[in-house]
Amino acid sequence: MNEFLTTAPFDIYELHLFHLVAQHRSFTRAAEVAGLTQSAVTRQVQGIEASLGLTLFERTTRTVTLTPAGEALWRESARLVGDVAQTLKSLREEFTDAKKEIRVGVSRSVGLAYLPGFFHANLRRLPHVGYRVAAQSSAEIHAGLEANELDVGVLSPPHRLPQTVRITHRFTDTFALVGSPAAAADFEAHAATRARRLAWLNRQNWLVLDERSNTGRRLHAWMTRQGCRVPPGMQLDNFDLIINLAALGMGVSFVPVRALALYGRKRSLRRLPWPERFERELVVLVRRHRKLPPHILQFIDNVLF
Repeated sequence: MNEFLTTAPFDIYELHLFHLVAQHRSFTRAAEVAGLTQSAVTRQVQGIEASLGLTLFERTTRTVTLTPAGEALWRESARLVGDVAQTLKSLREEFTDAKKEIRVGVSRSVGLAYLPGFFHANLRRLPHVGYRVAAQSSAEIHAGLEANELDVGVLSPPHRLPQTVRITHRFTDTFALVGSPAAAADFEAHAATRARRLAWLNRQNWLVLDERSNTGRRLHAWMTRQGCRVPPGMQLDNFDLIINLAALGMGVSFVPVRALALYGRKRSLRRLPWPERFERELVVLVRRHRKLPPHILQFIDNVLF
């Protein structure tokens, strides 16, 4: 250990600056966040590279990208940087007057209508706790939990979760077919048989969730099994936008029933009868092997769907 201390190529502070540059892909932006000059951050990173004998960033006049060695250092040290930040945050919250804060990552495919279930009871029962909420992709939520940049994640899980996270709650989410009033009237006129309904659907412009998302991939596969040909008119990254566009007559879509709660009184949106149901699972995730403080445990217990 003493030998390591005398030969270490960099310290935690310098590693943090490296992570800022990697995160923002910019020495200028990293310097702004750190409250330093760009030249100071550049010198620190160059010092790390000189000590390691490795190039960590490829620099051009317009871009800053990680080299393979930089990617490896960034990936392997993310948890260390996050753990240090979390330890300092916990010390401030427990031993000073600093306000407790819960960092929540919510998948973009989880609509606004779900948020009262996440926060309503907690705002009443934990009035002295603050919340930092981010709408992110599932991959970003997993990475944030791994790096201790998030305390809780809410998403539709992939078939196989990373071993670094665990599920605390599971919920079932049911979908419905929606369109404008004009689309609903036309659908009903052609809805005598399932074959005719399917033929009608295959003539429509589809508004679909981005297939790069967990929900998007599963929903597209289910629709294909139903016999729907889905050349999307538009791929979008959230259901709130899809619902609004469907109400404007721009297409039809399968959307979560719960997400329709915000639009229940709008005459511009109709549910179209479809006998089969698509369902997805939503989960609450936390990082495995981390002792959660009481206010985070209470937040999780208060989450409702």
